[in-house]
Amino acid sequence: MRITLAVACAIAVATQSAVAQLRPLDPVDFSGFTGGTVHIDAGLAVYDDQRASLAGVTGRLWEIGNVRVMIRTGRVILEFGGTVQRLFNEDTVWAAPFGDATPSSADGERHDAGDYRAATIVRLTRTGSATPLALRFGARLPTTDNRVGLDRDATDFFATLAARRAFARLSLAAEAGVSINGTRQSTYEQSDVFVYALTGELRAAAALTAFAVVLGQEDLHSRPAVRGNEDLGELRLGVRVGERRWVKLTWVHGYREFSPGNGWQLAVGAVLH
Repeated sequence: MRITLAVACAIAVATQSAVAQLRPLDPVDFSGFTGGTVHIDAGLAVYDDQRASLAGVTGRLWEIGNVRVMIRTGRVILEFGGTVQRLFNEDTVWAAPFGDATPSSADGERHDAGDYRAATIVRLTRTGSATPLALRFGARLPTTDNRVGLDRDATDFFATLAARRAFARLSLAAEAGVSINGTRQSTYEQSDVFVYALTGELRAAAALTAFAVVLGQEDLHSRPAVRGNEDLGELRLGVRVGERRWVKLTWVHGYREFSPGNGWQLAVGAVLH
């Protein structure tokens, strides 16, 4: 508990300004509490019709090197993750750049590092509980370039509660919380958004699991949304093959204007210890 409080204080000190990100926050992965103490996965993704709000453009977004590491100690998981590189190919320009983003280049290409995150996940219920409950809090770290316009060189702070329940081969999970988001607009310096995720998993065979996820974020106060702080929402459908080593393929469909039309995520992972 002392370690958890220390991490919480460190994150709170680091997050004096906060902003929305291009991609929504992924849900808590409850598998980190079982089957080993170190989980790692890595992969890539591609999204069509993705809007980059600050750049004012729509196009195809590639994410190269999506990485996540979960380290469990007792009832606490330390989670680290992020995207090594984002490549954006513009199709259309729908608005002038905003928040120090530069205009489109002749080749219509932009590239930048993605956001990185550090979080602590604390299991609030006893081991073996039929409905495990977890508290997650953390930050997204400032690694991007404001001039590129794909994201912001600042930090997010988020805190969510998540619960999961298994029914034979079916499991359901829900997560909700808040994210403190700053803006690039001086007259509206902070946007507090509601973040959510609903997940269903069906174990179709010993090493085959199908899943569906609905997740996103909603600004409940600002209408219209401030540039770069728009509402996000995605439906994800996919399959995972394997147990201690796995491959996961996910189809993504955005149901909010600033989420991608369609996309694909591919990841491989393993339990290392």
